[in-house]
Amino acid sequence: MPPGAAVPLAETWEFDAIGTHWRIDTVDELPGDARAAADRVIGAFDSAWSRFRPDSLVSLLARGGGPVPVPPDAAAMLDAFEEVSLATSGAVNPLVGASLDRLGYDATYSLRAGDPLAAPSNWPTRVRWRDERLALAEPAMIDVGALGKGRLVDVVARALEPWTDGRAVVDASGDLLVTGTAQRIGLEHPFDAKRAIGVWEVTDAALCASAANRRAWGDGLHHVLDARTGVPVRTVAATWVVADTAMRADALATALFFDGGDELAHRWGAEWVRMLTNGRVEWSRGCSAELFTRTASVA
Repeated sequence: MPPGAAVPLAETWEFDAIGTHWRIDTVDELPGDARAAADRVIGAFDSAWSRFRPDSLVSLLARGGGPVPVPPDAAAMLDAFEEVSLATSGAVNPLVGASLDRLGYDATYSLRAGDPLAAPSNWPTRVRWRDERLALAEPAMIDVGALGKGRLVDVVARALEPWTDGRAVVDASGDLLVTGTAQRIGLEHPFDAKRAIGVWEVTDAALCASAANRRAWGDGLHHVLDARTGVPVRTVAATWVVADTAMRADALATALFFDGGDELAHRWGAEWVRMLTNGRVEWSRGCSAELFTRTASVA
């Protein structure tokens, strides 16, 4: 079968993990060993990086514990955070956890918003993730939400390779990786979930999206914060990115809420679409998405 040809993925495994719904489509039904392998890597990721678990490594660090052993994904994610943070002039920052807590998106889901809190701007000097240890110069809450789910999609897909022969779609509620096949994916309108602003055909790549209407808990309160102010972004409604890995696509879907995200996407060889809160749609030059809107521009 030629590369990129459509492969019928007849078997579906659906489950909930890390607070979101997963769907994995494969040619053949995944055996128990494969599902156990996926469960293991998801469990390990959650136990390291979940700020909603009091027993996680990041919660331990936030309470002043540590240093702790470097989790398997630390270098990949925190190295990427450095690039994204630099590109966005500090708008994206892994120490934004306390900022989210302040607005009510905390471990208890209190949803009671206090005054905004800026994240520490000097995070690269406060977070150390080398020499087999993850440590903080002083207690703080790490939140990897800007790219963590994408990273986990990549890890799950890799864990399942012995049983998928490289032909699968791993979808964690909109952050997905397509391998060995082609998939047409609708781009959900952020103001009306029953509509799409376009369709994107993805082959052997990842597509990740971020939207202000997802993980929103009050008037103007949602999960995409400007770390420099602790205030949710007001000008961008949704982003979609196709990149070589789900981690990069997820990171760029966050970065595109800010100035500098488009330049980083160009450096990483990614394509993107962005919808502003005024309804205007922008996309990267050469973007292959089929868009239905007329109010648009090439960035």
